[in-house]
Amino acid sequence: MESLRSVMRPGSLWLLSVLMAFSSGCAGLGKRLQPPRINVADIRVQEVKPFETVLKIDLRLINPNDTPLDIKGLNCDLELNGNRFASGVADAKIAIPPFGTGVIPVTVYSSVFKVIRGVLGLQGRKNLKYKLKGQVHVEGSTLLGSTIPFESNGELSLQAPP
Repeated sequence: MESLRSVMRPGSLWLLSVLMAFSSGCAGLGKRLQPPRINVADIRVQEVKPFETVLKIDLRLINPNDTPLDIKGLNCDLELNGNRFASGVADAKIAIPPFGTGVIPVTVYSSVFKVIRGVLGLQGRKNLKYKLKGQVHVEGSTLLGSTIPFESNGELSLQAPP
């Protein structure tokens, strides 16, 4: 009887070991993770400089999975009424528990000229539409990858409540 090694072609041993690793039950291989849902929780002006406005945006991340998401950071762009308004990044080390939430503060920067143009563009409007899009960077490898894109849309009323 020939040995297994003499029967197999070169490269087949590598394929066999990969197949055995998959069939041996790697815990996360069969799972289909869902991307986190991200909503704007708060926006506030942090600082106004001669050429730059600094805003702080709190993002609520919702983990719909039964495994934690270990977030290491994110980057985002904020659009107001269809115009790119501000961009920012956050070096956030946070673990979002299974079926849990967490808040990540993000500092975004906009030029004063964009702020003035944005304020002038609000005249006569009843609502302010915003879009926040970017990427969440996750520790380790998941079936989602190490970078997960997100987009959050909303509309704010500019009218005073009755």
